[in-house]
Amino acid sequence: MLLGTWNLENLYRPGGPSGPKDKAAYEAKLAVLAAVVTALDPDVLGVQEVGEPEALADLLETVGGTWHAALSAHPDGRGIRVGVISRTPLEVLADTRAYPARLRPVQADDSGATSDGSGRGFLAVETVTPAGPLRVAVAHLKSKLLSYPGDRFFPRDEGERARYGAYALYRRAAEATALRALADDLLAGDGRERDVAVLGDLNDEVQAATTQILLGPPGSELGTRGFETPDQGDAARLWDVAPLIPAERRYSRINSGRRELIDHVLTSHRLVHRLTSAGTGTDAGTASREELRLPSVGLDPAARRNEPGSDHAPVWVRID
Repeated sequence: MLLGTWNLENLYRPGGPSGPKDKAAYEAKLAVLAAVVTALDPDVLGVQEVGEPEALADLLETVGGTWHAALSAHPDGRGIRVGVISRTPLEVLADTRAYPARLRPVQADDSGATSDGSGRGFLAVETVTPAGPLRVAVAHLKSKLLSYPGDRFFPRDEGERARYGAYALYRRAAEATALRALADDLLAGDGRERDVAVLGDLNDEVQAATTQILLGPPGSELGTRGFETPDQGDAARLWDVAPLIPAERRYSRINSGRRELIDHVLTSHRLVHRLTSAGTGTDAGTASREELRLPSVGLDPAARRNEPGSDHAPVWVRID
């Protein structure tokens, strides 16, 4: 089974404020996205930045074959949301943007306004694979890209930049905490016996504090001596598969020329010990050491409005 995640980058039909300007640009985008999905050939794929359900349906029609899809009913202010596509039927277990009960709202801007839930909903589904039931949660956490009052992407001064950087971090940390609570529900205290994965664009790298929140009990990461030693934490842990990705390809986006792995696949104990390989891009059947061909993105999210494909690479794992 191949399990993965991919940010589709503003998948809208043409004509709206965020989608391609015309049909030709839209069809070019669909063609490139469909070619990647076809080459990757996933069994289950978490997706982010789906702007319209109809656009995802257009993409799956372009790919061809039988697909099942589920989308969150909680898009952000731009209308983008997360979802799952699968070769097997999907049952929605949860679709929520709520923070855990004891986590208070966090400050969101200079006015003192607060955020009382995630900007984009978390979607949890279950599907039955040949290896048994698989539970998957998909998320798209708050971006590190900062926006300021008046739809600005550049601050008036460094004080404003620092404050809004803090507000974004508050929100991403709260969202990671909420996602971890959802993962706890899916694990149900028994990750040794349940196949559970958390997929998504976490908008930060492996060692970031917000990413680390999701892992649960520390001390047994891939690549450490503790990995092969069972302990009580295994029932609650999630393992980030990043160490299994060849170093030359351990990135999913290029930001101002810097390579970043901000898209992640996290797996339960039962799954992590059945992983046979992991990677980025579409060479799921090989151990290619070639560099990924990704555009370098900057501060203006509208700069690629009419560009085909996505500015992210898929991240995937193969499971025995």
